[in-house]
Amino acid sequence: MCFSAEASFGASAIISTIGIVSINKSTTIPQKVISCMPLIFGIQQFTEGILWLSLSYPAFSQWNNIATYAFLMFAQVVWPVFLPLSVLLLEKEKIQKNILIALLVSGILFSSYLTYCLIFYKAQASISCYHIRYEVDYPIRLKFSGIFYFIFTVFPLLLSGIKRLRLLGVVMLLSFFVTKIFYEYYLISVWCFMAAIISSIVLSAIIKLNSPPQPLASYSR
Repeated sequence: MCFSAEASFGASAIISTIGIVSINKSTTIPQKVISCMPLIFGIQQFTEGILWLSLSYPAFSQWNNIATYAFLMFAQVVWPVFLPLSVLLLEKEKIQKNILIALLVSGILFSSYLTYCLIFYKAQASISCYHIRYEVDYPIRLKFSGIFYFIFTVFPLLLSGIKRLRLLGVVMLLSFFVTKIFYEYYLISVWCFMAAIISSIVLSAIIKLNSPPQPLASYSR
C-alpha cells in the first residue's frame, strides 16, 4: 500500500465533507461534537499532505516543522481528550459515564504531558518506504502503539451505548492491529489515515440517532 500527498489531500477532502454533512444533520450539541470527528481527521490529513510536500519538494521545505508538529498535535494531543469527551456527552448510562469521566481526566493529563513534550523537545518526520515516519525525542518514551493510546482513543467508543459508535470502535481496534502488524514503524501516520477513513461511520450513527422510531408491527388475530 502506498501513501502520498495526493492520498492525504484526497482523504482530507472526502472526510471533511462527511464531517460537515454530519454536523449539519446533528440536532443536539453532543451530536455536533461527535460529528466533528471526521472533520478533525480531515484537517489532520490535510496537514500530513502539506508535510508530504515539504519532504518531497524543496520549495515547500519551510512548512516542514509546522506540518510535523501540527500533525502530532492532532494525533497525540487532540484525540486522547476529544474521544472520551465526545462519547461522554452522548452517554446515558451512569456506570459508563463514570468510566468515561475517569478516562477524560486521565486523557487530559496524558495530553498535557505530550503537549509539554512537543513544545520543549524535538520531533521530526521523514519519508521511508513510501510512508511518513515520525520520530520524537521525549524524556519519557511512551509508545503510542501501546496501552495508553488504546485506552484513550478506542476504549471510549467500545463503551458507548450507541451501537454504531461501538462498531466504529471495533473497526478502529481491528485497523490498529493490522497497522501494528504490517506498518509498525509508521504506526502514527498509517493508523491515523485508516482511522480517518473509518470515521465516516459517524455519519451513519448521526443519521440513525435522528431517524424516527420504527413502529412496532401489529398483528391481527
